[in-house]
Amino acid sequence: MTDRIVDLSESPARLSVRYDQLRIERPDQQLVTIPLNELAVLVVAHRQVTYTHSVLVGLAAAGGALVVCDEKSLPIGMMLPLAGHSIQAERFAAQARAPLPLRKRLWRQLIRSKIRAQASTLRQLTGDDAGLLELLPRVRAGDVTNIEAQASRRYWPRLFGDPRFRRDPELKDQNLLLNYGYAILRAIVGRAICASGLHPSLGIHHHNRYNPYCLADDLMEPFRPIVDLAVAQFLRTNGPVAELSRSAKLEMLHQLTGRISFDGCQRTLFDAASRLTASLADAFLGNARSLALPSWS
Repeated sequence: MTDRIVDLSESPARLSVRYDQLRIERPDQQLVTIPLNELAVLVVAHRQVTYTHSVLVGLAAAGGALVVCDEKSLPIGMMLPLAGHSIQAERFAAQARAPLPLRKRLWRQLIRSKIRAQASTLRQLTGDDAGLLELLPRVRAGDVTNIEAQASRRYWPRLFGDPRFRRDPELKDQNLLLNYGYAILRAIVGRAICASGLHPSLGIHHHNRYNPYCLADDLMEPFRPIVDLAVAQFLRTNGPVAELSRSAKLEMLHQLTGRISFDGCQRTLFDAASRLTASLADAFLGNARSLALPSWS
């Protein structure tokens, strides 16, 4: 299967389905067709994109995710498949009764992997990991001493070479690019969660009655530095940004469809997310103690 991300933000379009193919019709452009089972994420940003109900049904049935954006092209909503595994009910039950000690151990693994990824990103950009790897032994179950936050205080200023930078989704700077990239990443991980028969709202660490994607927010943590690296590299080439441009979005999508090291092989992010969520399901069922996570160099 080919996993594709399609972003419709540049022109009006009419979407429909015929013979399990997504049809994209745009004014003065050639008809584009994409097999639904090859479409991982559909991003709709243009205000004049219309689609039939069959598009939503076909996308969900094929296991794809829909991300809708506001007038600023910033993602504000997501639709994921409801059923994605033959023994989904059994896995939902195991997920819901997962004991706190298990969830704390799993969160420790995720945070350690995230810090490794941040260290790898800084080494690629600056040649130095800012001491992030030294923090790994201090990450305890549940990260009760919040080593994740300590790593972030070292990471963000060095990532962009700006000691004044702060991660604030409301700011009109590189935060715009981070928002977009994280939203696509969240959809990719959410899709993998559903395919593994887990519920995206039952988190390991994140818990919010108003957040239907707590587990996606948990599991995307180790992959966030992929987006961070893409943003930092884009800024180095293009300078400061104040809007979410087409070229910036293309760079985000390019990085998210690239390859990462996993079990000694180069795999797509889609594959890595699927392996992670499958290993989490095994942990909930008592068949594994460790999560399958990327190998950050």
